[in-house]
Amino acid sequence: MITKLTLTLNQQVIESAKAYAKRNGKSLSSIVESYLRSLDHTEEKRTLSPDVKRLIGSVKLSKNFDYKKELQEAIIKKHLS
Repeated sequence: MITKLTLTLNQQVIESAKAYAKRNGKSLSSIVESYLRSLDHTEEKRTLSPDVKRLIGSVKLSKNFDYKKELQEAIIKKHLS
């Protein structure tokens, strides 16, 4: 069932959103609906399964571990191999 919703937003936000929708060939309603649906999925992602909870803390990294550096090196290695 489709129901009408009235929102009160800053005029500049509305104009920007309409321009975005037009550039992407979508209606503003479909963009808002998609965003609101994504909020529901965000909540689901925050709940960890018992298996994942058991894994928390199982990997010990050194204090000077540089995640971004390691990720960058892995990506370079992947694409140059």
